[in-house]
Amino acid sequence: MSLIGHLKELRNRIGIALLFVLIGTAIAFWWYDHGLGQFIRAPYCSIPADNRLESGSGSDCTLLVTDVFGGALIRLKIAFIAGVVLSAPFWLWQVWAFLTPGLKSNEKRYGVTFVVAASLLFALGSALAYISLKAGLTLLLGLAGDNVTIALTAQDYIGFVISILLAFGVSFEVPLVAVALNLVGVLSYAALAKARRWIYFLTIVFAAFITPTQDPFTMLLMALPMCVLFEVAIQIARVVDRRRARRDGTAGYAGLDDDAASPLDARPSALDDRPSALDDPAR
Repeated sequence: MSLIGHLKELRNRIGIALLFVLIGTAIAFWWYDHGLGQFIRAPYCSIPADNRLESGSGSDCTLLVTDVFGGALIRLKIAFIAGVVLSAPFWLWQVWAFLTPGLKSNEKRYGVTFVVAASLLFALGSALAYISLKAGLTLLLGLAGDNVTIALTAQDYIGFVISILLAFGVSFEVPLVAVALNLVGVLSYAALAKARRWIYFLTIVFAAFITPTQDPFTMLLMALPMCVLFEVAIQIARVVDRRRARRDGTAGYAGLDDDAASPLDARPSALDDRPSALDDPAR
């Protein structure tokens, strides 16, 4: 395919992907009044009633909107983010369909595996973040003391929820990067095992800085699963390095340096001096 052909296909793939995102956004915009909005407000509404603003009837919690377009923009923002998540299988398929023709069979296999693993890890991190929201909000808002009512604006609360969901989701992808570096031969099991204590220490420091709530409960809820995932990544690197060493040993390359030339037999082969049919004068 020519360069212009690639650009046309890329344009079509992007257009189809955006169409799926638009459809997902429309569905999420309708879903907002049928459970999505309540799902997002649930962590805030679950904290003690003395520390949050309630509606006039006292039966529900309330988020404030301080400008005319605030409510519409918040709903559109939530609908767009939820639409991107809902339509992810469809627009990711468009990206994959564009990249697949240039990949080898083993690269396709690794690509599918990493996409599935990354999606599951991001979902796991976001789920843990949602679980920790109640405890984090209760701790932070409770520090204001008794007889103090917290009136959060919808913009501040939604921004806080999105930031903590993204922080957890992205952080759970970090151990997968270590596996990828090991598969391409950049990071060995020996290096990972030697740095295991530093990895755990830096993981805790990373969790302390990246968590928006800055409370110890949320920090440990992020750091402990990350340490477990890093240990899984180290064990995967151990298996991969063993297989690589066994394969290189079978081929006779185990003792060679990475920059050394392979032991190829450079001696010329014997020439075939038998007369060819083309040399027959009768032909």
